[in-house]
Amino acid sequence: MSIKSFAAKLFAHKIYQKTQKWAAEPVATQQKVLQQLIAQASTTQFGKDHHFESIKTEKDFAKQVPIRDYEALKPYVDRVVQGEADILWKGKPLYFAKTSGTTSGAKYIPLTKESMPYHIEAARNAILHYIHETGNADFVDGKMIFLQGSPILEEKNGIKLGRLSGIVAHFVPKYLQKNRMPSWETNCIEDWETKVNAIVEETFHENMAVISGIPSWVQMYFEKLHQKGGKPVGEIFKNFNLFIYGGVNYEPYRAKFENLIGRKVDSIELFPASEGFFAYQDSQKEKGMLLLLNSGIFYEFIKSDEFYTDPDGSGPRRYTIGEVELSLNYVLIISTNAGLWGYNIGDTVQFTSLKPYRVIVSGRIKHYISAFGEHVIGKEVESALQEAITGTSIRINEFTVAPQITPAEGLPYHEWFIEFDSEGSGEPENLENFAEALDNAMRKQNMYYDDLIVGKVLQKVVVTKVVKNGFQEYMKSIGKLGGQNKIPRLSNDRKIVDLLKRE
Repeated sequence: MSIKSFAAKLFAHKIYQKTQKWAAEPVATQQKVLQQLIAQASTTQFGKDHHFESIKTEKDFAKQVPIRDYEALKPYVDRVVQGEADILWKGKPLYFAKTSGTTSGAKYIPLTKESMPYHIEAARNAILHYIHETGNADFVDGKMIFLQGSPILEEKNGIKLGRLSGIVAHFVPKYLQKNRMPSWETNCIEDWETKVNAIVEETFHENMAVISGIPSWVQMYFEKLHQKGGKPVGEIFKNFNLFIYGGVNYEPYRAKFENLIGRKVDSIELFPASEGFFAYQDSQKEKGMLLLLNSGIFYEFIKSDEFYTDPDGSGPRRYTIGEVELSLNYVLIISTNAGLWGYNIGDTVQFTSLKPYRVIVSGRIKHYISAFGEHVIGKEVESALQEAITGTSIRINEFTVAPQITPAEGLPYHEWFIEFDSEGSGEPENLENFAEALDNAMRKQNMYYDDLIVGKVLQKVVVTKVVKNGFQEYMKSIGKLGGQNKIPRLSNDRKIVDLLKRE
């Protein structure tokens, strides 16, 4: 055992003990976070507008601070972007994480000197929890790669801005710098395909031990490694034993990854976003990710089926951490030390454990199919697909689902656009049998969908095969190839799949 791995084990134990303390007192921890946030922002423009000085309880906060998405908070954000201080948070932010918006164009998410350290600590602590639980720390002596956006930053009114992953690259601890790949120059390449090719050349002969990134883009890296080496990634990188990912569910990719790697590797799931780092997988044995209750974020939760209701004129009921239940679908609402207040990030979560509080990401409140009242969510289509391929040799590269409301003939249906792994036996032998298995799995996942099938309102799912690299070409066509961009698992219209059909 090296000195570095020994030190990592000692540090891991210390962080584990620290985590256990706040996790054992979740309600008190969250109440303390809220009071700290209110105290620090009471003199800001937002704090004055919402009478922070009179907020004493979580109920006071819910009454005085309405739920907002980016569009609703934008008048305040615009003032911050223009260079004004003390608007959403004291002073000015250190950075803006620039993300793609919908109706508003680019979104500028503030990152402050108080919020930025938690992004770094959470990623670090996820690895340390893995070391504590497994005793495996040998990988700290190998090379680590983080597939991320360019670290080149722009500037707007004196505040630097860029992609979150690019900003985070500036905060990599010194003790990881020698192990970290790719090089700064390669990381700065903007074109994703050019960048991945350069990363392959740079890492091919290195002792890669940890690989991290969004699964769909890591898959592209693995495929290029396989093409270059003519053998599984696990043979190219013999000491590669830990995959760290976030952004999407890994399960639909798992079979494909294990085929590309040639063996199983441990994985750690993260739940980061520009708005905050919310959770990480703290155990290889338990389902879900530990919700970070002591990281400068106050959480509220709205039941998904109540989100668009307003029973008393004050909006849907907001639940705090002590009021949530297992397995229900909640819209995640956050208030943070970056100045986001009552902010709807658009993600939905389900709790898998209440001692400690662990969550899975179940989808997006705006990404669903309910063309016929079925309200299918992302977790359901992912679970159905996983069930349909379990025990088979079928491997999935990528997929999305959309309703077909006006078919040329017959009843409407849900259409699954799937890019199968065409190498070896990765495609189903009989597409109709596969569609049948997929439909049966969906009926188990969603009783409303089952009712529509039984009532002959819908016909069974239709599976449409997407050509190899079809999803990559689609993402390239809309200028979102690589980085932190992801394919929505499902949509309530056919905008995505109509473009896919052109590829």
